[in-house]
Amino acid sequence: MLSSFVPGRPAWLTPSVARAEILSGLVVALALIPEAISFSIIAGVDPSVGLFASFTMAVVIAIAGGRPAMISAATGAIALVVAPLAREHGFGYLIATVILGGLIQIVLGALGVARLMRFVPRSVMVGFVNALAILIFMAQVPELIDVPWVVYPLVGGALALMVFLPRLTRAVPAPLISIVALTALTIGAHLAVPTVGDRGVLPSSLPVPGLPDVPFTLGTLTLIAPYAFGFALVGLMESLMTAKLVDDITDTHSSKTRESIGQGLANIVTGFFGGMGGCAMIGQTMINVKNGARTRLSTFTAGVLLMVLCIVFGPLVSQIPMAALVAVMILVSFGTFDWHSVAPATLRRMPAGEIGVMVITVAVVVATHNLAIGVVVGSLTGLVIFARRVAHLAQVTSCLDPDGEQVVYAVTGELFFASSNDLVSQFDYANDPDDVVIDLTGAHIWDASSVAALDAVEAKYAARGKTVRIVGLNQPSARMHGTLSGELSGSH
Repeated sequence: MLSSFVPGRPAWLTPSVARAEILSGLVVALALIPEAISFSIIAGVDPSVGLFASFTMAVVIAIAGGRPAMISAATGAIALVVAPLAREHGFGYLIATVILGGLIQIVLGALGVARLMRFVPRSVMVGFVNALAILIFMAQVPELIDVPWVVYPLVGGALALMVFLPRLTRAVPAPLISIVALTALTIGAHLAVPTVGDRGVLPSSLPVPGLPDVPFTLGTLTLIAPYAFGFALVGLMESLMTAKLVDDITDTHSSKTRESIGQGLANIVTGFFGGMGGCAMIGQTMINVKNGARTRLSTFTAGVLLMVLCIVFGPLVSQIPMAALVAVMILVSFGTFDWHSVAPATLRRMPAGEIGVMVITVAVVVATHNLAIGVVVGSLTGLVIFARRVAHLAQVTSCLDPDGEQVVYAVTGELFFASSNDLVSQFDYANDPDDVVIDLTGAHIWDASSVAALDAVEAKYAARGKTVRIVGLNQPSARMHGTLSGELSGSH
């Protein structure tokens, strides 16, 4: 394929790449339809609102986003955030919230919120991926309950087709062939099974831009601001985590700042076109990436074909059996789960704290159905475990001069709030000689808590008429100690 590239021409203009990207986008578009309708129902709005959101989000983010091949559309997490507002105050306030949320995302992106991703531990990332896989699978379970028996062999056949067909050919994505085959079978055999059309009526025309039907007052702003801020944070969290996941899968780098700003821009456009807003859609992104898509063309195609399928081919799309789409998502969930992370050999070698953080992340996400909450709780748990681990590395050892006139305390390790709390109790104030030296050559002062602890040590010796000299400070520690020492007790 490399031989077909022309220098200076984008990869997606190469015929073989373009074909793969467009076919993958078609599979994603088909998978988006029932999901967007479901999320519209969760948000308490008409199905067209979710479908319009998926269209505008995908098209705008394909151009403005920072992570090629990632799919953004209407999502369950966003639906849960805006549902109370739509239910209690009406559709106009939901649209105003989407627009304000997009503006907040642009501001947060410009302020560099994407840099906070470096504080997400690897164990949280693994937990995020595994929880995502579990949620994708759980979302398919209702489609397999109280359905005609023929649904089960249809799902099984679709899974077998998608597993074994790639061994014969990869010219066309196996999920697309599976969807077409099952649709033809159910129509030809007149099988009465749940279809896409059972989920809601597809739109028959393109969305029209307009302003939200709300009073433009301070009261409106006060009402929607908390929802908009939650909308912005949840959307950015899921989008940035998904972007990082795609980076890892494709071994490529993406601009998280551009992605943050792009998400905001996409939501603003979506709001003006009457959509419910959205963010990165992890399941559909995995479909896209696993099918080999790597460029913006697949994302753009998914958004455009979504509307084409609804408006032009609505009657046919409505007859697609849900069994075909359920099979696609089940395969995606199994492919997304990090099976290596739960292998017995891995668990035996992994520190208990790392395993605990992964389990907590998964448990919180599955319990709340909110990936953002799970990531925050997991990251905070990881930081606490890290702080405890590092705190135990701070040690104090003493050496008394042979003549008994001076004692030297050697402090080693990282001094911060968790380790410095025990520092004060490590000295023998009553029995030490009058000359006390605290050697910090092997230590580093990180915060005001450590400076306050050293001040307390000096004060306790001074109360007994003894002098303390602090030596061995590295330059950053000396600067912090010099700035804060004596300024923290409030007694001066």
